[in-house]
Amino acid sequence: MTISVGDTLPNATLTRIGSNGPETVDLSTKLSGRKVAIFAVPGAYTPTCHSAHVPSFIRTKDGFAAKGVDEIICISVNDPFVMDAWGKATGASEAGITMLADAESTFTTAIGMNFDAPPAGLMARSKRYAMYVEDGVVKVFAPEPSRGQCDISGGEALLAEI
Repeated sequence: MTISVGDTLPNATLTRIGSNGPETVDLSTKLSGRKVAIFAVPGAYTPTCHSAHVPSFIRTKDGFAAKGVDEIICISVNDPFVMDAWGKATGASEAGITMLADAESTFTTAIGMNFDAPPAGLMARSKRYAMYVEDGVVKVFAPEPSRGQCDISGGEALLAEI
């Protein structure tokens, strides 16, 4: 079942690269008592993700902060090393966007946003979406109808909805 507005996000353990290497991030703890914008992409360095989706959240970061959003998180079914390198390559990390890996697609699958595209080598990847979450509860959910689009899930579109 796909997550929807009003649902509480399931707990998940994601990973990132910290000062001493890979470290786990408990998503429920990160969301508790906070306002968070989350966006997910099919894959780091893939065309739309790299040239449109991540840049849209870098451009709108100050707008989210002005609306009281505590953090912007990017999630992808990649390993934490790839997410770390991608965050540096796009400027997302420098902009303060948290890059988290859902390496086993556990969170992505739990919220019903997984897909497979074998011809492109993408297995158990995330569909493109954005959501605004308050204290773990989904307040705005914007899944893209097509993987190659970044219209309703871009930073500007999500910012306009909150």
